[in-house]
Amino acid sequence: MKSDKQLKKRGGHWNYGGKNWKLSRSKIELFHNCPRCFYFDNKLGIRRPTFAPYSLNITVDELLKSEFDLCREKGIQHAIQIEHNLTCVPAIHDQLPEWRQNYKGVQYYDDQRDITITGAIDDLWYDPESESYIVVDYKATGTSDPVTELNGTYHEGYKRQMDIYQWLLRKNGLPISDNAYFLFAQVDKDREVFENALHFNSTLIEYKGDDSWVDKAINQALETLQTDTVPDADPECEHCAFCAHVETASKVATAF
Repeated sequence: MKSDKQLKKRGGHWNYGGKNWKLSRSKIELFHNCPRCFYFDNKLGIRRPTFAPYSLNITVDELLKSEFDLCREKGIQHAIQIEHNLTCVPAIHDQLPEWRQNYKGVQYYDDQRDITITGAIDDLWYDPESESYIVVDYKATGTSDPVTELNGTYHEGYKRQMDIYQWLLRKNGLPISDNAYFLFAQVDKDREVFENALHFNSTLIEYKGDDSWVDKAINQALETLQTDTVPDADPECEHCAFCAHVETASKVATAF
């Protein structure tokens, strides 16, 4: 977990109303999962404790980007696009390097709400037949069962993630296809020997996005931040449950 230093409150300019505050894709997801934690994070600058990032997942993500960039430079399709009989190719766009950067990403300034919404994508493909861009997200996983469809709890979060990416890119004026793809890189655990190498099986799953909910979610998130009332704890939020248990335990210990 992060150190005590990293768990300290943020400076006010990074909170809601501060000059550096932006409503990121991950913050919208946090609001969906627990408005109370979202309020503490963005209004009070008190973040949830987080674990160290999965460096292997990040590495796989970087390798996939490099692999598709090679095809992009050559103007050719990637093998998995050919395998699935797709007409799209890795897209060439001047802003793609910026759109991929964490803490920068795709940005849209909403002058009506006076906020900037952001989200960093993994990749864009381009379909010359429909003349539209396709959003692609890479996912590395060590699960044993093959990923054949998006039907798990985490997968619902993946879908919302993709919807927001599509919404952001449309706000930036790009013709975005409703169809998107998740490219899962799954560790092959059936090999008898390690030989200092991990092998992955790639699975491409199509998803039809729906960003019709995004504007409403943004409005609800802003309404939550504009009040001085802390939202009730979500009964499904393990972080709120833990804090409640700690508070109860502290009161019991004080009583003795």
